[in-house]
Amino acid sequence: MKVLVLGASGFVGLPIAQALVRAGHIVYGVTRSTVKAKQLAAEEIIPVVSEVDQYDNWTKYVPTIDVLIDAVGGTADIKTMSAELLQVISKAAKDTRPSWAPKLTYIYSSGTWVHGDNRKDIVSDTTPCTSPMPLVSWRVQQEANVISDANLNGIVIRPALLYGRSGSLLAPLFESASKGKVAWYGTPGGRYALIHCDDLADLYVRASEKAQLVGGKIFDAANDLTESQEDFLKKLVEVSGAQGPHEWLKHEHPYHDALATTSLIRPYLARALLGWQPKKAGLIDGLPTYYASWKASQGL
Repeated sequence: MKVLVLGASGFVGLPIAQALVRAGHIVYGVTRSTVKAKQLAAEEIIPVVSEVDQYDNWTKYVPTIDVLIDAVGGTADIKTMSAELLQVISKAAKDTRPSWAPKLTYIYSSGTWVHGDNRKDIVSDTTPCTSPMPLVSWRVQQEANVISDANLNGIVIRPALLYGRSGSLLAPLFESASKGKVAWYGTPGGRYALIHCDDLADLYVRASEKAQLVGGKIFDAANDLTESQEDFLKKLVEVSGAQGPHEWLKHEHPYHDALATTSLIRPYLARALLGWQPKKAGLIDGLPTYYASWKASQGL
């Protein structure tokens, strides 16, 4: 296949692009950094240097690629950009792909925070999202727009809280721990739905390869079991050598509420349809390795 990855040098996009290359596919990676473009080329990923909103620089590939993966994150207005990207890609597919060709597969990256905060009820891929976290409430409609778009073979993947490598959203916590203090957002009794970035990348590869069979599906990407937030922070005190006990930080932004989300997720759809199974050790069990990996990524 030919696959184009938006955000190919990011925490989510890079492992996806690398995994696709290992699986034998031709991969184009969009990045705005010339330095990171060289890094992509070294990974046998064909770099496309462009801002995401410079659409002409990468929509020119739409007529001939099989899959387009949206792994864009970290922008100030991700809500507006997500909606605009869908419109741009849909129009490019309609205008430039042969009418007899299979629909372009578009894989949109959402997140499990759409399930909301609930310490009582178990949810899965097909559970209706009726109380999403306020920070990401708009994603529920965006997911529906992706899988119902008339010009695309839309698929949605919802990563849980990511861990591994350079730490993703947990990186600020690791940095604090390295300076001697473990303090994070949450409350006693909370639990994390989690996924390692490598296991997530494997799901994107499987969804891409079987896209013509699973179009219109939404997949939760999470480990089989959730993990205690409190146990994780206690373990981080031990692993980092920080002075204990850990502390709970006051929530001052919807992002803090989202970080502390408890969703009791038992995903099944990717297992059933794609044969996907996370293989990495959980966050707590593998924390000595993951914390050391983060330190190495920071040159510590």
